[in-house]
Amino acid sequence: MREFIVEADGGSRGNPGPAGYGAVVIDAATGQTLAEAAEYIGVATNNVAEYRGLLAGLRAAHELDPTATVHVRMDSKLVIEQMSGRWKIKHPDMKPLAFEAARVFPATRVTYEWMPREQNKHADRLANEAMDAGKRGEPWSPAASTAELAAADARAARAVAEPEPSGPPGDA
Repeated sequence: MREFIVEADGGSRGNPGPAGYGAVVIDAATGQTLAEAAEYIGVATNNVAEYRGLLAGLRAAHELDPTATVHVRMDSKLVIEQMSGRWKIKHPDMKPLAFEAARVFPATRVTYEWMPREQNKHADRLANEAMDAGKRGEPWSPAASTAELAAADARAARAVAEPEPSGPPGDA
C-alpha cells in the first residue's frame, strides 16, 4: 500500500486577516514531492486557514491514490489535537472543515503528528506565496512549483535511461 506524507500550513496576516494556505504531498518511500496546493482564501482566522491547508493536502493525496495511507504533519497543535480526537472542536467555523477533512480518507488510514514550525518550511512558503498572490489580486500559480520541476526532471531522467529502440522498422 502506498504511503504519503501531507505537510500543510495556513496563516493570516492579522487574526482574522488576509489568509491563505499551502500543502504538499510527499511520497513517504522516496521523499519526492508529488503535489502542491496553495490558495488565498480572503479574510479568515489563522485556524480556519490551517484547516483549509489540511483539507487541500488530504484531497491532493486522495487524487493521487485513494487507497493510500497518509501521515499528516503540521505545526498547528490545535488542528493536530482536534483531528486526532484528543481535543474537542468548539469553534463553529472549524467544525465543518474538520468534518470534511475526516471524510477524505478513512480514519484508520490517517495519522497526525505535530512538528515545529521551522520544519514546515515548504507548506509555509506555499501559504505565503498564496497570500502574496492574493494581495496582488492574482491566484497562486504552481507554474514553477517544485513538484512540477521534479516531475519534469524525472521524465527527462527516464528518457535518458530508456532510449527509444533503434533499427529498421520490423526488427524486433
